Amino acid sequence: MAGAANVVMQLARPGVGYGVVESSVDSGNLFLHPFKRARTTFTYLAVATSGTAQDKRVYRRAVDRAHARVRSTERSPVRYNAFDPELQLWVAACLYKGFEDAFEALSGSRLSDAQREAAYAGAAPLGTTLQVRPESWPASRAEFGRYWQSQLEHVRVDEPVREHLMAVVELRFLPAVLRVPLARPNRFVTTGFLPPVFREQMRLPWTERDQRRFDRFTRAVGAVALRLPGPLRRFPFNAFLRDFRWRVRTGRRLV
Repeated sequence: MAGAANVVMQLARPGVGYGVVESSVDSGNLFLHPFKRARTTFTYLAVATSGTAQDKRVYRRAVDRAHARVRSTERSPVRYNAFDPELQLWVAACLYKGFEDAFEALSGSRLSDAQREAAYAGAAPLGTTLQVRPESWPASRAEFGRYWQSQLEHVRVDEPVREHLMAVVELRFLPAVLRVPLARPNRFVTTGFLPPVFREQMRLPWTERDQRRFDRFTRAVGAVALRLPGPLRRFPFNAFLRDFRWRVRTGRRLV
């Protein structure tokens, strides 16, 4: 549910946004291969959060081969490189923040400081599975909070990136039979999951009434989702992890 919002957050850093918008790696293009792109993203999250050290090494090599082609050109408005550990740290930070925000929205309550630190303790692989050095990942949730606040100053969504992101929010990559009924609800849910600074950059309006509707909706979903048996609660990450290991065993393409 919060996936599109997290994409917005990641691409709101200009180096990441233009890297995606200008990328020539068609195999990872959401608008050309939407289901393949979804599989790649979910697999990364599954491997980073639940995979073994060997799983992470294998997937890192596969992702690195794709990232090697993502670099700015002389015509690019900003300089970027998909191997830039600072940009990768930002992406990983957005992933963790998205997990945390989604859990609080679904549970309808704030995590205590102790719960927040416990949840954060296993989050480093979201970055270190790729190029982020372990010493670069904030050592505690409190340090992460300071890092996050400092990085919000760099959030900027230029018009080419905004147009790309609005296409994601409005599900323009899906066939009409799915896009037409789902686009409006997805825009509402995505806007609800975005912190205010990102909404402002995307020019997505949000009212107190919208917030109340969003809170009622996410709590209703959470009342079911957070009480599911473990395997169902972890779906689809557990399924994508199994698919990844099958692809490794059978020599199929990973990214």
